[in-house]
Amino acid sequence: MAVRTIRVVPDPVLRKKAKKVSSIDASVQRLIKDMIDTLHDASGAGLAAPQIGVPLRIVVIEVPDVETFVLINPEIVKREGERIVDEGCLSVPGYRGEVKRSQKVKVKALDRKGKLIRLAGEELLGQALEHEIDHLNGVLYIDYLESPEKLYKITEEASQD
Repeated sequence: MAVRTIRVVPDPVLRKKAKKVSSIDASVQRLIKDMIDTLHDASGAGLAAPQIGVPLRIVVIEVPDVETFVLINPEIVKREGERIVDEGCLSVPGYRGEVKRSQKVKVKALDRKGKLIRLAGEELLGQALEHEIDHLNGVLYIDYLESPEKLYKITEEASQD
């Protein structure tokens, strides 16, 4: 088990486009395990490799009542609808904001064994898919804020709601 340090803004690695994974070897498997350990330690819903300083197109997503998804070289192939969501990020600690996300997304990717998978997500899973794939492209949720007023600091009282 290895919990890695989560990079936070303004770390430049968060703004770079990640590289495609060309082969799923032992080092990639180790990275995936570290990402899952780091996600559990941080109590997050998802984590992209650039968030731990590795510029590769890998994400792990774990939302309640759903299995843990490991996605290598994920691509959004379809988006449907639009909704406003309250969103936060492990790389923007202490803040949340209101952003537009799709109602439903469809993604294709490789799983940790290199098998092509297709995944459709709504609600939190759909939001996490968009959010983590954005990380792979150097985009943060704060880039979608309509105005600075849509970003707010998390307080102790607010976090207990």
